[in-house]
Amino acid sequence: MRITGLGHAGMFIETAGGSILCDPVIGPTFFGSWFPFPDNRGLDWQKYGNADFLYISHRHRDHFDPALMERFVPKSIRVLLPEYPTDDLEQDLRAVGYDNIVFTQAGVPLEFGDLKVMVTPLRAPSDGPIGDSSLSVDDGTASILNQNDSHPLDLEKLLGFSKPEAYFTQVSGAIWWPMVYDLPQDAKQNFAKLKRDAQNKRAMYYIEKVDAEHVFPMAGPPMFLREELFKYNGYGLDGDAIFTDQRQFLQHMKELRPDQKGYEFLPGTVVELNGGEISVTQTLYTDAEIDRIFDDKWSYLAEQRDSRQDEIRAEEATRAAVLPPDEMLAAIKEWWEPLLRRARTIRNGVGGVVRFRIGELDMVVDFPKAKVREYADDECIYWYTIPADLVSTNIADREIDWSNSIFLSMQFEVGRSGKFNEFLTTFLKCLSRDRIEYVENWYAEQTDQTEDAQLGDWLVQRRCPHLRADLTKTGKIEDGVLTCSLHDWKWDLASGKCLTSQGHPIRASRVEDALYREATTPAA
Repeated sequence: MRITGLGHAGMFIETAGGSILCDPVIGPTFFGSWFPFPDNRGLDWQKYGNADFLYISHRHRDHFDPALMERFVPKSIRVLLPEYPTDDLEQDLRAVGYDNIVFTQAGVPLEFGDLKVMVTPLRAPSDGPIGDSSLSVDDGTASILNQNDSHPLDLEKLLGFSKPEAYFTQVSGAIWWPMVYDLPQDAKQNFAKLKRDAQNKRAMYYIEKVDAEHVFPMAGPPMFLREELFKYNGYGLDGDAIFTDQRQFLQHMKELRPDQKGYEFLPGTVVELNGGEISVTQTLYTDAEIDRIFDDKWSYLAEQRDSRQDEIRAEEATRAAVLPPDEMLAAIKEWWEPLLRRARTIRNGVGGVVRFRIGELDMVVDFPKAKVREYADDECIYWYTIPADLVSTNIADREIDWSNSIFLSMQFEVGRSGKFNEFLTTFLKCLSRDRIEYVENWYAEQTDQTEDAQLGDWLVQRRCPHLRADLTKTGKIEDGVLTCSLHDWKWDLASGKCLTSQGHPIRASRVEDALYREATTPAA
Protein backbone atom coordinates (compact mmCIF):
# COMPACT_ATOMS: atom_id res chain seq x y z
CA MET A 1 0.00 0.00 0.00
CA ARG A 2 1.24 3.47 -0.90
CA ILE A 3 -0.12 6.69 0.66
CA THR A 4 0.84 10.08 -0.78
CA GLY A 5 0.25 13.27 1.18
CA LEU A 6 -1.70 15.90 -0.77
CA GLY A 7 -1.73 18.67 1.84
CA HIS A 8 -4.01 19.44 4.75
CA ALA A 9 -6.24 16.31 5.10
CA GLY A 10 -5.71 15.16 1.53
CA MET A 11 -4.14 11.84 0.61
CA PHE A 12 -3.94 9.46 -2.34
CA ILE A 13 -4.10 5.80 -1.30
CA GLU A 14 -2.89 3.14 -3.75
CA THR A 15 -3.81 -0.42 -2.79
CA ALA A 16 -3.80 -3.91 -4.25
CA GLY A 17 -7.48 -3.40 -5.06
CA GLY A 18 -7.59 0.17 -6.38
CA SER A 19 -6.83 3.78 -5.45
CA ILE A 20 -8.70 6.30 -3.31
CA LEU A 21 -8.46 10.09 -3.53
CA CYS A 22 -9.26 11.59 -0.12
CA ASP A 23 -10.25 15.21 0.63
CA PRO A 24 -8.31 16.96 -2.17
CA VAL A 25 -8.04 20.73 -1.60
CA ILE A 26 -5.91 23.50 -3.08
CA GLY A 27 -8.04 26.43 -1.96
CA PRO A 28 -8.24 29.11 -0.89
CA THR A 29 -11.35 28.20 1.11
CA PHE A 30 -13.65 29.85 3.66
CA PHE A 31 -13.98 33.13 1.77
CA GLY A 32 -10.33 33.16 0.76
CA SER A 33 -8.97 32.66 4.28
CA TRP A 34 -7.51 29.14 4.36
CA PHE A 35 -4.67 27.76 2.25
CA PRO A 36 -3.09 24.32 2.80
CA PHE A 37 0.22 24.49 4.70
CA PRO A 38 2.70 23.97 3.12
CA ASP A 39 1.87 24.96 -0.48
CA ASN A 40 0.56 21.93 -2.40
CA ARG A 41 0.07 23.40 -5.87
CA GLY A 42 3.15 21.61 -7.25
CA LEU A 43 1.60 18.14 -6.96
CA ASP A 44 0.56 16.10 -10.01
CA TRP A 45 -3.16 16.66 -9.54
CA GLN A 46 -3.99 15.11 -12.91
CA LYS A 47 -2.53 11.82 -11.70
CA TYR A 48 -4.32 11.86 -8.37
CA GLY A 49 -7.62 12.86 -9.94
CA ASN A 50 -7.68 9.62 -11.93
CA ALA A 51 -8.28 7.50 -8.83
CA ASP A 52 -10.73 4.63 -8.67
CA PHE A 53 -12.61 6.13 -5.72
CA LEU A 54 -13.21 9.59 -4.27
CA TYR A 55 -13.76 9.99 -0.52
CA ILE A 56 -14.91 13.34 0.87
CA SER A 57 -14.98 13.01 4.66
CA HIS A 58 -17.39 15.92 5.24
CA ARG A 59 -18.58 19.11 3.58
CA HIS A 60 -16.19 21.62 5.18
CA ARG A 61 -14.54 23.45 2.31
CA ASP A 62 -11.04 22.65 3.57
CA HIS A 63 -11.94 19.03 2.71
CA PHE A 64 -14.23 19.55 -0.29
CA ASP A 65 -12.91 21.76 -3.11
CA PRO A 66 -15.37 21.80 -6.04
CA ALA A 67 -13.09 23.96 -8.21
CA LEU A 68 -10.20 21.49 -7.92
CA MET A 69 -12.53 18.56 -8.57
CA GLU A 70 -13.96 20.23 -11.70
CA ARG A 71 -10.42 20.54 -13.09
CA PHE A 72 -8.91 17.21 -12.18
CA VAL A 73 -11.46 14.60 -11.00
CA PRO A 74 -13.59 12.85 -13.66
CA LYS A 75 -17.33 12.85 -13.06
CA SER A 76 -17.40 9.08 -13.54
CA ILE A 77 -15.36 8.36 -10.40
CA ARG A 78 -17.01 6.20 -7.74
CA VAL A 79 -17.72 8.30 -4.63
CA LEU A 80 -17.63 6.71 -1.16
CA LEU A 81 -20.41 8.63 0.59
CA PRO A 82 -20.53 8.63 4.43
CA GLU A 83 -23.93 7.76 5.88
CA TYR A 84 -24.99 11.09 7.36
CA PRO A 85 -28.43 11.89 8.83
CA THR A 86 -29.07 14.60 6.23
CA ASP A 87 -28.20 14.50 2.53
CA ASP A 88 -26.33 17.82 2.32
CA LEU A 89 -22.98 16.31 1.26
CA GLU A 90 -24.68 14.11 -1.31
CA GLN A 91 -26.49 17.11 -2.78
CA ASP A 92 -23.22 19.12 -2.84
CA LEU A 93 -21.53 16.32 -4.79
CA ARG A 94 -24.42 15.91 -7.21
CA ALA A 95 -24.49 19.67 -7.79
CA VAL A 96 -20.97 19.49 -9.27
CA GLY A 97 -21.81 16.41 -11.36
CA TYR A 98 -20.80 13.40 -9.24
CA ASP A 99 -23.59 10.82 -9.50
CA ASN A 100 -21.66 7.54 -9.33
CA ILE A 101 -22.21 7.25 -5.59
CA VAL A 102 -21.45 4.28 -3.35
CA PHE A 103 -23.75 4.60 -0.35
CA THR A 104 -21.70 3.29 2.56
CA GLN A 105 -23.25 2.13 5.83
CA ALA A 106 -21.91 3.42 9.12
CA GLY A 107 -19.17 1.14 10.39
CA VAL A 108 -19.90 -1.62 7.85
CA PRO A 109 -16.95 -2.86 5.75
CA LEU A 110 -17.21 -2.90 1.96
CA GLU A 111 -15.04 -5.08 -0.28
CA PHE A 112 -13.90 -4.32 -3.82
CA GLY A 113 -11.70 -7.27 -4.74
CA ASP A 114 -8.56 -7.05 -2.61
CA LEU A 115 -9.62 -3.66 -1.25
CA LYS A 116 -11.65 -3.50 1.96
CA VAL A 117 -12.84 -0.13 3.27
CA MET A 118 -15.05 1.13 6.08
CA VAL A 119 -16.43 4.63 6.56
CA THR A 120 -17.33 5.55 10.14
CA PRO A 121 -19.41 8.75 10.37
CA LEU A 122 -20.21 10.84 13.43
CA ARG A 123 -23.63 12.46 13.57
CA ALA A 124 -23.92 14.71 16.61
CA PRO A 125 -24.76 18.43 16.12
CA SER A 126 -21.27 19.42 17.21
CA ASP A 127 -19.48 17.07 14.80
CA GLY A 128 -18.21 19.45 12.13
CA PRO A 129 -21.03 20.49 9.82
CA ILE A 130 -23.26 17.83 11.43
CA GLY A 131 -20.91 15.10 10.42
CA ASP A 132 -17.27 14.12 10.35
CA SER A 133 -16.04 10.71 9.29
CA SER A 134 -13.03 8.44 9.20
CA LEU A 135 -11.85 5.95 6.58
CA SER A 136 -10.38 2.52 7.35
CA VAL A 137 -8.50 0.76 4.54
CA ASP A 138 -7.05 -2.76 4.30
CA ASP A 139 -5.80 -4.57 1.19
CA GLY A 140 -4.05 -7.59 2.71
CA THR A 141 -0.62 -5.96 2.49
CA ALA A 142 -1.32 -3.24 5.06
CA SER A 143 -4.04 -1.53 7.08
CA ILE A 144 -4.43 2.19 7.80
CA LEU A 145 -6.85 4.49 9.61
CA ASN A 146 -7.48 7.94 8.16
CA GLN A 147 -9.26 9.45 11.17
CA ASN A 148 -9.21 12.92 9.64
CA ASP A 149 -11.03 15.56 11.78
CA SER A 150 -13.35 13.06 13.42
CA HIS A 151 -13.39 12.25 17.13
CA PRO A 152 -15.00 8.80 17.29
CA LEU A 153 -16.58 7.63 20.52
CA ASP A 154 -16.65 3.86 19.95
CA LEU A 155 -13.00 3.09 19.27
CA GLU A 156 -13.44 -0.62 19.96
CA LYS A 157 -15.90 -0.94 17.08
CA LEU A 158 -13.76 1.26 14.83
CA LEU A 159 -10.63 -0.79 15.51
CA GLY A 160 -12.59 -4.02 15.03
CA PHE A 161 -12.10 -3.45 11.28
CA SER A 162 -8.38 -4.25 11.62
CA LYS A 163 -5.36 -3.17 13.60
CA PRO A 164 -3.96 -0.13 11.71
CA GLU A 165 -0.24 -0.03 11.14
CA ALA A 166 -0.35 3.63 10.09
CA TYR A 167 -2.59 6.21 11.73
CA PHE A 168 -3.39 9.59 10.14
CA THR A 169 -5.11 12.08 12.42
CA GLN A 170 -5.88 15.75 13.00
CA VAL A 171 -3.72 17.50 15.59
CA SER A 172 -4.32 21.18 14.75
CA GLY A 173 -7.60 22.88 15.59
CA ALA A 174 -10.17 24.27 13.19
CA ILE A 175 -11.88 26.90 15.28
CA TRP A 176 -12.11 30.67 15.65
CA TRP A 177 -11.70 30.78 19.44
CA PRO A 178 -10.18 32.88 20.91
CA MET A 179 -8.71 34.82 17.97
CA VAL A 180 -11.78 36.78 16.88
CA TYR A 181 -13.21 37.42 20.35
CA ASP A 182 -13.48 40.79 22.06
CA LEU A 183 -11.01 39.97 24.85
CA PRO A 184 -7.96 41.60 26.46
CA GLN A 185 -4.74 40.47 24.79
CA ASP A 186 -3.43 38.62 27.85
CA ALA A 187 -6.72 36.71 28.09
CA LYS A 188 -6.47 35.73 24.42
CA GLN A 189 -2.95 34.46 24.97
CA ASN A 190 -4.00 32.42 27.98
CA PHE A 191 -7.08 30.96 26.28
CA ALA A 192 -5.05 30.14 23.15
CA LYS A 193 -2.52 28.18 25.18
CA LEU A 194 -5.31 26.30 26.99
CA LYS A 195 -6.89 25.47 23.63
CA ARG A 196 -3.59 24.22 22.17
CA ASP A 197 -2.99 22.11 25.26
CA ALA A 198 -6.50 20.64 25.05
CA GLN A 199 -6.01 19.79 21.36
CA ASN A 200 -2.69 18.10 22.10
CA LYS A 201 -4.29 16.18 24.95
CA ARG A 202 -7.13 14.97 22.74
CA ALA A 203 -4.78 13.92 19.94
CA MET A 204 -2.60 12.00 22.40
CA TYR A 205 -5.67 10.27 23.82
CA TYR A 206 -6.46 8.85 20.40
CA ILE A 207 -2.85 8.00 19.58
CA GLU A 208 -2.58 6.00 22.79
CA LYS A 209 -5.94 4.25 22.27
CA VAL A 210 -5.39 3.42 18.59
CA ASP A 211 -1.83 2.33 19.41
CA ALA A 212 -0.69 2.16 15.80
CA GLU A 213 3.02 1.66 15.24
CA HIS A 214 3.29 4.64 12.88
CA VAL A 215 1.60 8.04 13.41
CA PHE A 216 1.17 10.83 10.85
CA PRO A 217 -0.24 14.18 12.09
CA MET A 218 -2.24 15.97 9.39
CA ALA A 219 -5.45 17.95 8.71
CA GLY A 220 -3.91 21.31 9.44
CA PRO A 221 -2.69 23.77 10.30
CA PRO A 222 -4.28 26.30 7.93
CA MET A 223 -2.14 28.95 6.27
CA PHE A 224 -3.65 32.46 6.56
CA LEU A 225 -2.49 34.75 3.74
CA ARG A 226 -5.05 37.56 4.01
CA GLU A 227 -3.30 40.62 5.41
CA GLU A 228 -5.69 41.01 8.34
CA LEU A 229 -5.39 37.33 9.33
CA PHE A 230 -1.68 36.76 8.69
CA LYS A 231 -0.79 37.31 12.37
CA TYR A 232 -2.88 34.27 13.37
CA ASN A 233 -0.69 31.69 11.66
CA GLY A 234 0.69 29.02 13.96
CA TYR A 235 0.72 30.15 17.58
CA GLY A 236 0.27 33.73 16.35
CA LEU A 237 2.71 36.61 16.11
CA ASP A 238 1.43 37.65 19.55
CA GLY A 239 0.95 34.15 21.00
CA ASP A 240 -2.83 34.31 20.72
CA ALA A 241 -3.54 31.61 18.10
CA ILE A 242 -4.09 27.86 18.35
CA PHE A 243 -2.65 26.21 15.24
CA THR A 244 -0.03 23.56 16.02
CA ASP A 245 2.04 22.42 13.03
CA GLN A 246 3.21 18.90 12.26
CA ARG A 247 6.74 19.35 13.60
CA GLN A 248 5.58 20.99 16.83
CA PHE A 249 3.14 18.17 17.52
CA LEU A 250 5.69 15.47 16.78
CA GLN A 251 8.02 17.05 19.34
CA HIS A 252 5.18 17.06 21.88
CA MET A 253 4.41 13.41 21.11
CA LYS A 254 8.07 12.47 21.48
CA GLU A 255 8.17 13.97 24.97
CA LEU A 256 5.13 11.95 26.09
CA ARG A 257 5.75 8.74 24.10
CA PRO A 258 9.46 8.63 23.27
CA ASP A 259 9.16 5.20 21.62
CA GLN A 260 6.25 6.21 19.37
CA LYS A 261 7.19 6.43 15.69
CA GLY A 262 5.94 9.71 14.21
CA TYR A 263 6.50 11.25 10.79
CA GLU A 264 5.94 14.57 9.03
CA PHE A 265 3.16 14.08 6.48
CA LEU A 266 3.32 16.90 3.94
CA PRO A 267 2.40 17.45 0.31
CA GLY A 268 4.51 14.93 -1.58
CA THR A 269 5.26 12.62 1.36
CA VAL A 270 5.06 8.99 0.18
CA VAL A 271 4.45 6.24 2.74
CA GLU A 272 4.90 2.66 1.54
CA LEU A 273 3.65 -0.22 3.69
CA ASN A 274 4.08 -3.92 2.98
CA GLY A 275 3.86 -6.78 5.45
CA GLY A 276 4.92 -4.69 8.42
CA GLU A 277 7.74 -2.86 6.63
CA ILE A 278 7.56 0.92 6.06
CA SER A 279 9.43 3.50 4.02
CA VAL A 280 8.75 7.26 4.08
CA THR A 281 10.13 9.52 1.35
CA GLN A 282 9.46 13.06 0.14
CA THR A 283 8.89 13.79 -3.55
CA LEU A 284 7.88 17.47 -3.65
CA TYR A 285 10.27 19.24 -1.24
CA THR A 286 13.92 18.76 -0.34
CA ASP A 287 14.92 18.24 3.30
CA ALA A 288 16.40 21.75 3.35
CA GLU A 289 13.16 23.24 2.03
CA ILE A 290 11.13 21.40 4.66
CA ASP A 291 13.44 22.59 7.44
CA ARG A 292 13.02 26.16 6.24
CA ILE A 293 9.22 25.82 6.09
CA PHE A 294 9.12 24.89 9.77
CA ASP A 295 12.21 26.54 11.24
CA ASP A 296 11.90 29.84 9.36
CA LYS A 297 8.11 29.68 9.19
CA TRP A 298 7.30 33.39 9.20
CA SER A 299 9.61 34.09 6.26
CA TYR A 300 8.04 31.22 4.33
CA LEU A 301 4.54 32.45 5.17
CA ALA A 302 5.42 36.00 4.14
CA GLU A 303 6.62 34.76 0.75
CA GLN A 304 3.40 32.81 0.30
CA ARG A 305 1.33 35.85 1.33
CA ASP A 306 3.14 38.22 -1.04
CA SER A 307 2.87 35.88 -4.03
CA ARG A 308 -0.75 34.72 -3.70
CA GLN A 309 -2.86 37.83 -3.23
CA ASP A 310 -4.30 37.32 -6.72
CA GLU A 311 -6.04 34.16 -5.46
CA ILE A 312 -7.61 36.12 -2.64
CA ARG A 313 -8.76 38.87 -4.99
CA ALA A 314 -10.20 36.26 -7.36
CA GLU A 315 -12.26 34.78 -4.53
CA GLU A 316 -13.52 38.21 -3.48
CA ALA A 317 -14.66 38.87 -7.05
CA THR A 318 -17.01 35.87 -6.86
CA ARG A 319 -18.97 37.21 -3.88
CA ALA A 320 -22.53 38.41 -4.28
CA ALA A 321 -23.42 42.09 -4.42
CA VAL A 322 -24.16 43.52 -0.99
CA LEU A 323 -27.88 43.61 -0.24
CA PRO A 324 -29.42 46.85 1.10
CA PRO A 325 -30.08 46.60 4.86
CA ASP A 326 -33.86 46.32 4.56
CA GLU A 327 -33.62 43.57 1.92
CA MET A 328 -31.04 41.68 3.95
CA LEU A 329 -33.19 41.84 7.09
CA ALA A 330 -36.26 40.69 5.16
CA ALA A 331 -34.35 37.78 3.58
CA ILE A 332 -32.95 36.56 6.91
CA LYS A 333 -36.29 37.01 8.65
CA GLU A 334 -38.15 35.00 6.00
CA TRP A 335 -35.51 32.26 6.11
CA TRP A 336 -34.77 31.98 9.83
CA GLU A 337 -38.05 32.58 11.65
CA PRO A 338 -39.74 29.36 10.43
CA LEU A 339 -36.63 27.47 11.56
CA LEU A 340 -36.64 29.18 14.95
CA ARG A 341 -40.26 28.17 15.50
CA ARG A 342 -39.25 24.53 14.96
CA ALA A 343 -36.17 24.80 17.18
CA ARG A 344 -37.66 24.72 20.68
CA THR A 345 -34.69 23.00 22.34
CA ILE A 346 -32.21 25.29 20.61
CA ARG A 347 -34.21 28.41 21.51
CA ASN A 348 -34.35 27.39 25.15
CA GLY A 349 -30.67 26.49 25.09
CA VAL A 350 -29.65 29.89 23.70
CA GLY A 351 -32.06 31.56 26.07
CA GLY A 352 -31.49 35.18 25.05
CA VAL A 353 -31.08 37.80 22.34
CA VAL A 354 -28.15 37.73 19.90
CA ARG A 355 -27.03 40.82 18.00
CA PHE A 356 -25.67 40.85 14.43
CA ARG A 357 -24.05 43.97 12.98
CA ILE A 358 -23.80 43.26 9.24
CA GLY A 359 -22.53 46.26 7.33
CA GLU A 360 -25.23 48.91 7.75
CA LEU A 361 -27.73 46.42 9.17
CA ASP A 362 -28.02 46.16 12.96
CA MET A 363 -30.35 43.29 13.82
CA VAL A 364 -31.07 40.80 16.58
CA VAL A 365 -32.30 37.24 16.76
CA ASP A 366 -34.63 36.97 19.72
CA PHE A 367 -34.39 33.25 20.43
CA PRO A 368 -37.01 33.06 23.21
CA LYS A 369 -39.57 34.75 20.93
CA ALA A 370 -38.37 33.14 17.67
CA LYS A 371 -38.10 36.57 16.01
CA VAL A 372 -35.62 38.37 13.74
CA ARG A 373 -35.84 42.17 13.92
CA GLU A 374 -33.84 45.37 14.07
CA TYR A 375 -31.72 46.02 17.15
CA ALA A 376 -33.55 48.19 19.71
CA ASP A 377 -31.09 48.69 22.56
CA ASP A 378 -31.60 45.07 23.59
CA GLU A 379 -29.58 43.34 26.29
CA CYS A 380 -27.69 40.72 24.33
CA ILE A 381 -25.80 37.58 25.32
CA TYR A 382 -23.70 37.49 22.11
CA TRP A 383 -22.86 40.17 19.56
CA TYR A 384 -21.33 39.61 16.13
CA THR A 385 -19.85 41.98 13.56
CA ILE A 386 -19.78 40.36 10.09
CA PRO A 387 -18.92 41.82 6.65
CA ALA A 388 -22.03 42.37 4.57
CA ASP A 389 -20.62 40.72 1.44
CA LEU A 390 -20.11 37.42 3.30
CA VAL A 391 -23.70 37.42 4.50
CA SER A 392 -25.03 38.51 1.10
CA THR A 393 -23.14 35.65 -0.53
CA ASN A 394 -24.50 33.10 1.94
CA ILE A 395 -28.02 34.39 1.30
CA ALA A 396 -27.52 34.15 -2.47
CA ASP A 397 -26.07 30.63 -2.16
CA ARG A 398 -28.66 29.57 0.43
CA GLU A 399 -25.72 28.33 2.51
CA ILE A 400 -27.16 26.30 5.36
CA ASP A 401 -24.03 26.36 7.56
CA TRP A 402 -23.02 29.89 8.56
CA SER A 403 -21.25 28.66 11.66
CA ASN A 404 -18.53 27.11 9.56
CA SER A 405 -18.63 28.97 6.25
CA ILE A 406 -18.31 32.41 7.90
CA PHE A 407 -16.86 31.65 11.31
CA LEU A 408 -14.01 29.46 10.04
CA SER A 409 -13.09 32.29 7.68
CA MET A 410 -12.28 34.32 10.83
CA GLN A 411 -13.43 37.41 8.92
CA PHE A 412 -15.70 38.56 11.75
CA GLU A 413 -15.63 39.70 15.37
CA VAL A 414 -17.64 38.45 18.33
CA GLY A 415 -18.18 39.09 22.01
CA ARG A 416 -20.32 37.40 24.65
CA SER A 417 -21.55 38.09 28.15
CA GLY A 418 -21.15 34.56 29.52
CA LYS A 419 -19.90 31.12 28.63
CA PHE A 420 -19.72 29.54 25.19
CA ASN A 421 -23.21 28.61 23.97
CA GLU A 422 -23.17 25.44 21.88
CA PHE A 423 -26.86 25.82 21.01
CA LEU A 424 -26.20 29.13 19.23
CA THR A 425 -23.37 27.67 17.16
CA THR A 426 -25.56 24.67 16.35
CA PHE A 427 -28.43 26.86 15.12
CA LEU A 428 -26.10 28.74 12.78
CA LYS A 429 -25.00 25.46 11.17
CA CYS A 430 -28.59 24.17 10.87
CA LEU A 431 -30.23 26.66 8.54
CA SER A 432 -32.45 24.15 6.80
CA ARG A 433 -35.63 22.37 7.87
CA ASP A 434 -34.00 18.93 7.60
CA ARG A 435 -31.11 19.94 9.82
CA ILE A 436 -33.24 21.68 12.43
CA GLU A 437 -35.58 18.71 12.70
CA TYR A 438 -32.69 16.25 12.94
CA VAL A 439 -30.96 18.24 15.67
CA GLU A 440 -34.13 18.81 17.66
CA ASN A 441 -34.80 15.06 17.57
CA TRP A 442 -31.18 14.35 18.49
CA TYR A 443 -31.39 16.57 21.56
CA ALA A 444 -34.72 15.00 22.54
CA GLU A 445 -33.11 11.55 22.49
CA GLN A 446 -30.21 12.61 24.70
CA THR A 447 -32.19 12.49 27.97
CA ASP A 448 -29.80 10.25 29.81
CA GLN A 449 -31.15 6.80 30.57
CA THR A 450 -27.81 5.01 30.84
CA GLU A 451 -26.47 3.34 33.93
CA ASP A 452 -24.26 5.18 36.37
CA ALA A 453 -20.56 4.40 36.74
CA GLN A 454 -18.15 4.95 39.61
CA LEU A 455 -15.24 7.30 38.98
CA GLY A 456 -13.15 7.63 42.10
CA ASP A 457 -15.39 8.78 44.94
CA TRP A 458 -18.19 9.79 42.58
CA LEU A 459 -21.08 8.02 40.92
CA VAL A 460 -21.81 9.72 37.57
CA GLN A 461 -23.91 8.98 34.51
CA ARG A 462 -21.81 6.82 32.24
CA ARG A 463 -22.32 8.86 29.06
CA CYS A 464 -20.95 12.38 28.64
CA PRO A 465 -23.80 14.93 28.27
CA HIS A 466 -21.89 16.62 25.44
CA LEU A 467 -21.33 13.91 22.80
CA ARG A 468 -22.09 10.67 24.66
CA ALA A 469 -18.51 9.50 25.18
CA ASP A 470 -18.06 6.71 27.73
CA LEU A 471 -16.82 8.57 30.81
CA THR A 472 -15.29 5.41 32.28
CA LYS A 473 -12.77 5.74 29.42
CA THR A 474 -12.57 9.49 28.85
CA GLY A 475 -13.39 10.98 32.27
CA LYS A 476 -10.97 12.27 34.92
CA ILE A 477 -11.87 13.89 38.25
CA GLU A 478 -9.75 16.45 40.08
CA ASP A 479 -10.98 18.56 43.02
CA GLY A 480 -14.61 17.69 42.33
CA VAL A 481 -14.40 18.69 38.64
CA LEU A 482 -14.96 16.06 35.96
CA THR A 483 -13.17 16.55 32.63
CA CYS A 484 -14.05 14.56 29.51
CA SER A 485 -10.77 14.23 27.60
CA LEU A 486 -12.38 14.07 24.15
CA HIS A 487 -13.25 17.78 24.01
CA ASP A 488 -12.03 19.00 27.41
CA TRP A 489 -15.54 19.80 28.64
CA LYS A 490 -15.84 20.15 32.43
CA TRP A 491 -18.54 19.70 35.11
CA ASP A 492 -18.78 20.66 38.76
CA LEU A 493 -19.92 17.37 40.23
CA ALA A 494 -21.36 18.80 43.44
CA SER A 495 -23.92 20.84 41.49
CA GLY A 496 -23.96 18.88 38.20
CA LYS A 497 -23.40 22.18 36.36
CA CYS A 498 -21.47 22.25 33.10
CA LEU A 499 -18.53 24.66 33.38
CA THR A 500 -17.87 24.79 29.63
CA SER A 501 -21.21 25.69 28.07
CA GLN A 502 -24.73 26.65 29.01
CA GLY A 503 -26.93 23.61 29.61
CA HIS A 504 -25.65 20.03 29.49
CA PRO A 505 -25.91 19.21 33.24
CA ILE A 506 -24.58 15.91 34.52
CA ARG A 507 -26.08 13.45 36.99
CA ALA A 508 -23.60 12.87 39.81
CA SER A 509 -23.42 12.05 43.51
CA ARG A 510 -20.79 10.95 45.97
CA VAL A 511 -20.55 7.18 46.34
CA GLU A 512 -21.06 7.37 50.12
CA ASP A 513 -24.26 9.39 49.64
CA ALA A 514 -25.57 6.93 47.08
CA LEU A 515 -24.85 4.01 49.41
CA TYR A 516 -26.59 5.79 52.27
CA ARG A 517 -29.70 6.41 50.14
CA GLU A 518 -29.72 2.77 49.07
CA ALA A 519 -29.39 1.57 52.65
CA THR A 520 -32.13 3.82 53.99
CA THR A 521 -34.66 3.42 51.16
CA PRO A 522 -37.55 1.20 52.32
CA ALA A 523 -38.02 -2.02 50.37
CA ALA A 524 -40.98 -2.09 48.01
